[in-house]
Amino acid sequence: MEIPPLHRILLVEDDPDIQVIARLSLESVGGFAVKLCSSGREALQTAPTFSPDLILLDVMMPDMDGLTTLQSLRQIPTLATTPVIIMSARVQTHEVVHYRELGAVEVVAKPFDPMQLPTTIRQIWMQCHG
Repeated sequence: MEIPPLHRILLVEDDPDIQVIARLSLESVGGFAVKLCSSGREALQTAPTFSPDLILLDVMMPDMDGLTTLQSLRQIPTLATTPVIIMSARVQTHEVVHYRELGAVEVVAKPFDPMQLPTTIRQIWMQCHG
């Protein structure tokens, strides 16, 4: 089975510092097209028109947390199977299991290495389609 190309990533992150680092990493190092959303609600409005190949989703956000956002994204037919990777500092085993039960394909722990993030994302992408 041929693995589809990974181009478009929706980055959902409320922390301005992490936004800058992750976006720079994904665009400059990884060569991805990145659309940034600062909240879960913004992601729900943006994702259907951006049509991301993959969604990188923070957990702890004000207003609508990442897990509620994930559940809401799954209700949108065009996004129901889009791979979602959780980015969180909360990566204890029971938390990771919970993220996966909700439909996340993988978890990237914060803090992350910005030079390694694109490689990690590609490896997860290949696992999703392998």
